[in-house]
Order: sequence, then structure tokens, then C-alpha cells
Amino acid sequence: MSSSTNIPNWKASGDFFDVCRCNLPCPCAFAQTPSYGECDGVLAYHINNGHYGETSLDGLNVLGLIHFKGNIWAGETKANIGLYFDEKANPQQREALQMVFSGKAGGFMSEFANLVQDVKGPEFAPIKFEVSDDLSHWSAEIPGKIVAKAEALSGPMTPPGKRVQTINPPGSEVGPGTVATWGKALTDEVDAMGFKWEWNNRSSKHIPFDWSGP
Repeated sequence: MSSSTNIPNWKASGDFFDVCRCNLPCPCAFAQTPSYGECDGVLAYHINNGHYGETSLDGLNVLGLIHFKGNIWAGETKANIGLYFDEKANPQQREALQMVFSGKAGGFMSEFANLVQDVKGPEFAPIKFEVSDDLSHWSAEIPGKIVAKAEALSGPMTPPGKRVQTINPPGSEVGPGTVATWGKALTDEVDAMGFKWEWNNRSSKHIPFDWSGP
């Protein structure tokens, strides 16, 4: 990892969600082996509030594509990832996103980077991102490449307006001490960067993130 001496103080908080190949609930969130022994998924990030030194990161989006086989949390495997950054980011913001999401700027993503063996990109694209205030649904899209849409999980014993949640999931993709809200992926379709799949009606979850560094 790069020396932190040249890295400014930074912070980024916002919404993360995924849609993946696993049955619901995705075992990876519990640090277990994927439902089918391997996983394909979309990792979506929206920065509500953030800065990298003097550079604002507010409102920027990042989409990741991920594939791995085996239990990634048990050290059995490492992931292949493709990254898309928000095309509306200016040059300073693009550099900041690259530093943060590569793990070079420290913080949680420097730990996550240890789970990755190959990264494609980043490429820059128009990213649509939405999370409803009541967490009833969430979605992200790069037209013609990635569509990820989910609605909150519910059932006969779920009180109206309440969410199915896991506190402190041991396989949280955004760091420790989080609350995961479970959803069903209505649409999970990808044809980008050599990744191609269609895993509709499987697992999804939303987790807020709050990172800082170096």
C-alpha cells in the first residue's frame, strides 16, 4: 500500500447495495460459501457525503462487478472485479475515487483490496442510482451494460413498513458494525467488461457505509 504521508484526510459515507447469484439470504454476508459454490454480483455505491482532502465527493456513484469461487472470507479464494466510476466526476474526483476504491488511500477498502486478485477498469460511465428513503427498494443502472434492481424482503410475519435486517453481519462488504437490510433482486443483468449474467429474483442487500482514511 502507498505511504500515507502524501494522502490527505478523507471521508466517505453513503449507501451500498448488491445483487448477486446466491439464494436469499446470500451466505457470503454470513462469511459462508456462496449458495452455488461461486458468486457473481453487482456492488453499487452512492456517496452521500464525502471529501478527499479539499475535493468533494458528494453525490458520486461507483459500480463494481465481482466474480469469485469458494468462501472469500475464509481465504479460499480471491475475486475478479470490474469498476465503473461516475462519468460526471471531474479529474480531481476521479483520482480521489481511484485512490479510495483501490485501497491505496487506506481505510476499509485497503482491507477489502486484500480479497481481490484482478481489477478491470476503472471505466467512466453514466450511473443511475436510487435508494428509497424507507428502504423499500433500491436500484442502479448503466444503460446497456448493467441493471440492478431490488425490493425489500417481506413476508407474512414482517410488520407493515418494517424491514428484515441483520445486525453485525460477519461478511459485511463495507466493514464491521453494520446493519444489512435484505431485499429480493428483481433484476440482476450484466453484460460489461467481460462479465455476463442474468440472475433475476435472487439475493440483494443494502448496507450503509462510513469510511475514512488514511
